[in-house]
Amino acid sequence: MNSNLETRSLLHGFDKGGFFDLGHPLLNRIAESFVKAAGIGAVQAVAREAYFTASEGASGDSTSIPPEITGPKNRFPDLRGETNRKSIEALVKSTGKESVQWGLAAGMYSGLTYGLKEARGVHDWKNSALAGAITGAALALTLEDRSHEQVVQCAITGAAISSAANLLTGIF
Repeated sequence: MNSNLETRSLLHGFDKGGFFDLGHPLLNRIAESFVKAAGIGAVQAVAREAYFTASEGASGDSTSIPPEITGPKNRFPDLRGETNRKSIEALVKSTGKESVQWGLAAGMYSGLTYGLKEARGVHDWKNSALAGAITGAALALTLEDRSHEQVVQCAITGAAISSAANLLTGIF
């Protein structure tokens, strides 16, 4: 009876080979990729904000941070709110948004590569390139001030990075 309960559980530990058992390998792969990448995205967002806060505190202003690192001015305007509560709320909101973006990108890419492998019967750089291009374009569509050129650039970049990763998999 105990083994029957284990097979019906949606969550598993590392010893089972994955976190989820949603009934289909595609769903398992998407969910697992989403959760892992979302966690990485959250850590990245918090670490970046800690860096900006420390840099501004050390120099007294934000002009010492290179513009290519900070991105657009006032990306999270409430992060330096008049109260700590507003700052924390803005940090949680921005971290959540980035986590979802990272998770969606990873889940979409992983699901596409799996689906293409199943449909074509082979896992090669072509699957990676197509999945990377679609994921890059979709990620570009989440930007607030997107343009046609940005969507195309993100699609090309996604295809290039994922193809390179696929081709370099066995080398290192």
